[in-house]
Formats: sequence, structure tokens, C-alpha cells
Amino acid sequence: MSRVTVWHDGNCPLCRREIAIMRRLDRRGRIDFIDATGAESCPIDRTDLLARFHAMEDGRLLSGAAAFAAMWRAIPLLRPFGLLARHKPVIDLMEHAYLRFLKVRPRLQRWFGRQEVRP
Repeated sequence: MSRVTVWHDGNCPLCRREIAIMRRLDRRGRIDFIDATGAESCPIDRTDLLARFHAMEDGRLLSGAAAFAAMWRAIPLLRPFGLLARHKPVIDLMEHAYLRFLKVRPRLQRWFGRQEVRP
């Protein structure tokens, strides 16, 4: 099984929580998680990289639902969902849901930001 690289927004409280969960599930260490806000080099423009979820699988840069599916394929527990997403109707439905999520993401980020425990 190949390694997957995932770029995430380390300044986003919602993203930090999700990545923390994925790190715990990645028991075999097959995913390289990179905070795109502090990465020295990015595969594309940093603004574009932070606007959508991105992952690299088998040398291909993926974004949105396809990037989530790549990450899931690297985690045994989630692998069946990642494999299911290889079917066009499934990935199309997932991408549609992801685009809807992006519209509410700013509100969710603010809400999750307020929920974080501050020292």
C-alpha cells in the first residue's frame, strides 16, 4: 500500500480536530500530515491549497472528496469507504456533499474555535 500525503489547515480548529482523529486511526503510519500554513513548500499555490482539502496518492494530487477518499484508503478501518469512492456515482455524490460543506465551513470553524479550551 502506498503512502499518502495530506495537507491541512493548521489554523482551522475544525481541521485540527479532524486531523487528530485521522492521526489516531493511522496506526500503520501511512499518511504524512503536513500543516499547509507552515509548510515551506506546497505543491500548488498556498491559498488554493487551503481553500480545499488536498492529498497526494501515487503521485497524483487530489482535492475535495477524492482527497478524503485517498486518506481513507490508507487507514484500514476506513479503507472500504475509500475503495467505494472509486466508483463515479459515489465520488460524485461525495463531491457534491463536500461543496455544500465548504459553504458552511466558515461558520463551523468559528463554532469549533469557540469550543476549544484556551489555556
